[in-house]
This record gives sequence, C-alpha cells and structure tokens, in this order.
Amino acid sequence: MKRHATHRPRYSFDAMIGVGGIGSGMFFMLNGDQTLGREESRSGRILDKNDYCKLHIISHYVKALLGSRFQVLPVGKVGNDDVGKKLLTEMEEAGLCLDHVAVDKTRHTLFSVCFLYPDRSGGNMTTDDSACSTVDGEFVAKAEREFERFAGKGIALAAPEVPLSARAALLDLATRHRFFRVASLTSQELGDMRGFPILEKVDLLCINLDEARSALRGSVASDDPRAVVEQSVQLFATANPKILVSITHGKQGSFVWDGSAITHMAAPAVEVVSTAGAGDAFTSGLIAGIVGGLSLKEAQQLATLAGAYSVTSPDTIHKGLNRRQLLNLARQSGMSPAEKLLPLLEEEQ
Repeated sequence: MKRHATHRPRYSFDAMIGVGGIGSGMFFMLNGDQTLGREESRSGRILDKNDYCKLHIISHYVKALLGSRFQVLPVGKVGNDDVGKKLLTEMEEAGLCLDHVAVDKTRHTLFSVCFLYPDRSGGNMTTDDSACSTVDGEFVAKAEREFERFAGKGIALAAPEVPLSARAALLDLATRHRFFRVASLTSQELGDMRGFPILEKVDLLCINLDEARSALRGSVASDDPRAVVEQSVQLFATANPKILVSITHGKQGSFVWDGSAITHMAAPAVEVVSTAGAGDAFTSGLIAGIVGGLSLKEAQQLATLAGAYSVTSPDTIHKGLNRRQLLNLARQSGMSPAEKLLPLLEEEQ
C-alpha cells in the first residue's frame, strides 16, 4: 500500500447536528432454543456487553473518525437517572457537544432488553415512554441557532428512536440552512409508508436489506439481494429523484446508489464478536467519508472498514475504533483504498 505524504485533508463540512435515540440496554441469553411462551418463566444469563442507541453510536464514531476539527452536536433527551448520567459522561468524554441534550426529570432514559436464543436469533423490547419519546419539533427548533452557525457547511442526521415528527423537523431546518441531509428509517416506518414523506428532504438514506424489503411491501419478485436493492432504489427515487441510497447486508457487504449506478462492496473477513451496531458504524463511515470530500463510492470503503471493525467488539460502540485501526484493517484485508481515502486514514489524530 503506497504511503502518501502526510497532510491534513480538507473537510467539506464543519459539523454534524443529529437527532435520534440516546439510551442503553442489556442482552439476555435464554436457555433453550424453543420460542418463549406467553406465560413461561425461563432462566438465562445477562451478557457482558454494553448497548447504546443510534444517535449516540453514530455521533461517537463520526467524532472518532474526524477528530477535533469537526464538531458533533447531538439533539435529544435522557432521563434523570443513573443510566442517563453515565451516558452523558461518556458522550462528553468522546468530545461531543451536549448543549442540546436535555435531562427530562419526569421520564427514564430510553432502555431496551434484547433476548437471544442459543443460535443468536431473538428479539428486543424497548420502552416507548422514555425521555426520547418527548423529543418533538419544538425541542428540535431550539437548536436552530446551530443550523444558522453552520449554514451550508453542515451534515444533518435524522436517526430513529425518537418520533418521526422530530426527525422531520430537523430535516426542515437542515433544508432551510443548506445542510447535507442523512436519514435512517425503520422497517415499520417503511412498511406502513409513514416514513416516505420525509424522503423528499433527504440526500442520503441509510438502511439495511430487511428495511429495503419492507419498503417493497411484498412486491419484490425475487429473493436475490440485488433485486431487492434495485427495486427499492427505484421506489425511493419516486419520492425523491435525487436521493442517494446505502443498503447494508450484514456479512454479505453493502450496496450504494450514487444516482447513476449501484455498487456492491464485500465485507472484509474479521472475527465477529457481535453484529449489533454494525449498520450504525457503517453510516458513520459514510458520513465521515463525505465530510472528508470522498464520493459516495469512495466513502463506501471507509464505511465498510468501520462496520467490519465494529463487530470485533461485544459492545455496540467499539471504543477502540479510529482511523489508525481502520488503516490497519485495510492493510490486513488486502483492500486498496481510494486515492482520496488514504490521506484521511493516515492523518495523525
């Protein structure tokens, strides 16, 4: 791998302002493969892993990859409890600006319990009455001065785990102040069409293959992943002809639509400890690449490295992820990074 002269790559943007879930969770491994019954009691064990929510994960990784030159401003709420206090401390230590993260004294911090069977299948239960559930358009509007400050030089992130109305409000501010707008939607929001109205306010949609399939509502004619990608991209383009799309497919890699072609990229082989949070790490890599002046196809390389490195940790935030580690992973996997990606990876942190 050719070594480039050390210099500081110029960033195309100065800050990211995002809204989404801030919370925690736990993983419970059930004993026995049979499906849990309605009135059944089942033994198991709590797994030693830390779970985080989407806005926190993406914000952490974007900051880790872009460093002190790039500001990250999450917009959200935590509860007045030990979990919320712990999360605020971790976010502050990561260098995130917490000016627009409020403490709700009447509600708890968002919390979920993921239950797993021995084969690693399972489901999760998430509170719907947490502090995150009260994040609304009025609360998001309080951050407008930040949009004014970074007008034309910002990334907006609309992530799930807060009401769709709050994400729409953030995208409205981003549109008004000429931000590059990134959003994710859940399978339910795509399947019942509630999420489609915001697509006209989105520059880059980041979802996974199951979410893309949900958007097609059973109309896909094939189980072939590429067919799902092609048909879902066509569908999203009816809502927004200029939309860019990223669709992850686990260990099978990812697809991106850059407005003219679909590019598939395989995931490098790594020792997988947990896949939780990998899609959010991938989204972070795309954002960091776009900030670094990369095309979407070039940013897909950075995102692929970030997603692959993240699964080597049991936690949904891999605290060791940084540019140096991703450069090492690229070398180990035999990847040939794009010419514009290498300076970003090689920059001293």
